[in-house]
Amino acid sequence: MQTSIQPTIKTIPSKKLIGKRITMSLADNKTFTLFSGFMPKRNEIKNTISSDIFCLKTYSPDYFKNFSPTNTFEKWALMEVNDFSNIPEGMETFQVPEGLYAIFHYKGLNTDFSIFQYIFSRWIPNSEYILDDRPHFDIMGAKYKNNDPESEEDLYIPIKKK
Repeated sequence: MQTSIQPTIKTIPSKKLIGKRITMSLADNKTFTLFSGFMPKRNEIKNTISSDIFCLKTYSPDYFKNFSPTNTFEKWALMEVNDFSNIPEGMETFQVPEGLYAIFHYKGLNTDFSIFQYIFSRWIPNSEYILDDRPHFDIMGAKYKNNDPESEEDLYIPIKKK
């Protein structure tokens, strides 16, 4: 991983998403279970804006202040839609509020967490921003390949000015 990766800072508009969620922790990682249940049913979602898959996380306000691998959070597997008029059985809606994000383009294995170590321990503390209490999400587009070192995705980290 490049340790000098610089994000694009951008205000993104509100996004309407439909998908599935699960409560988990880093110590009790249920990502495989979540995506195993979502991927075969993703084509049931109508009015999608693209074929991109969103991996979204919501954390409690003190999650990062008192960090522990056993802290729980919600992880979602989602697709962006134009509206919520058709919600497939077993799926839920999620609306990401408009806000400022640091967008990191990441290339590498999805099991390499050094990018997050860099973002949270180096980039944010040395930037003019602090973490904001909004959803974090990754967009896995056409260049995303699970467990492939050539995989590419965009990591959206919610920020606000210090």
